[in-house]
Amino acid sequence: MPRPILATIHTAALRANLQVVRRHAGDARAWAVVKANAYGHGIERVFEGLHAADGFAMLDLGEAQRLRGLGWRGPILLLEGVFEARDLELCSRLGLWHTVHCEEQIDMLAAHKTHEPHRVFLKMNSGMNRLGLRPAQFRAAWARLDALPQVDEISLVTHFSDADGARGIAEQFAVFNAACGDLPGERSVCNSAAVLRFGSDARVASDWVRAGIVLYGSAPDFPAHSSTAWGLEPGMSLRARIIGTQALQTGESVGYGSTFVAERPMRIGVVACGYADGYPRHAPTGTPVLVDGLRSRLLGRVSMDMLTVDISDTPGAGIGSEVTLWGRSAKGGVLPIDEVAASAQTVGYELMCALAARVPVVVDTETADA
Repeated sequence: MPRPILATIHTAALRANLQVVRRHAGDARAWAVVKANAYGHGIERVFEGLHAADGFAMLDLGEAQRLRGLGWRGPILLLEGVFEARDLELCSRLGLWHTVHCEEQIDMLAAHKTHEPHRVFLKMNSGMNRLGLRPAQFRAAWARLDALPQVDEISLVTHFSDADGARGIAEQFAVFNAACGDLPGERSVCNSAAVLRFGSDARVASDWVRAGIVLYGSAPDFPAHSSTAWGLEPGMSLRARIIGTQALQTGESVGYGSTFVAERPMRIGVVACGYADGYPRHAPTGTPVLVDGLRSRLLGRVSMDMLTVDISDTPGAGIGSEVTLWGRSAKGGVLPIDEVAASAQTVGYELMCALAARVPVVVDTETADA
């Protein structure tokens, strides 16, 4: 039989999370962000759950081609724009919208020969200091684009650095408005955290919101809010089974480095999951797991192919018992991925994206409770 580990993508959960976004976004249309192969879930696997979005956004031309291959004929936005001039040819052929964040990309457009003008999203660096034109450069860049026959509609976009924290979005939003408030064109300003925390505020209303991590069931402002608090459901569950057990006596240790030493007699389960499957090696003792749907904890150091969990207080647990590493147990309990990530001092994004290719993946198209 195959090694007993499986990831499940929950179509109904993705659909429900998109509805959460819509409830917070007012009249704005929603981009479903599927960069990084849909945050590790797989573009083809999430398409059914997210195809009610108004558009899809990603980074790679290859991912855009895959979406068109699935039959998507709506808007597709390249969040980082094109990386070289010849990319514009594929944008023309596939009808892709693309971000412009620097003068060099405007130069590429100016030299591009096309019969169909492009829809572009001009990006402002309002304080994130990654991609985007600074406010003092923004209007001149807009004027350059507006004068090009290769450009059709120009939309305006920025990205908030602190939408998930105490600083919020007010300062950056004020910078954005001051620099382009009277320019025509649709706006897109809110990412996942900004949608949930500020999307219903009429003062920050825009035409498009960019829903990323929220679609996959992770709270973008954890631990201030949990996924449950936002009404989100896990889009992915990672489950494995116990393949061995051990009875530890007081003073005995577990695994490499003997990092966990039993303070009392206890039972442990050896689980068919390790860092080669994408589970974080640096997750410490105490990281939560579900054993047969009941809450328990990781013990000792994570190995390449195995990890160990405490089954001392889990009646009936043994070889074959299900261990939920994150997501929804087959018995109905939920372990939010954010809790696992926080214990490992990382974020849910990284765990999702790190799911290894060797882990089998199935799509549950019926219910989020499977």
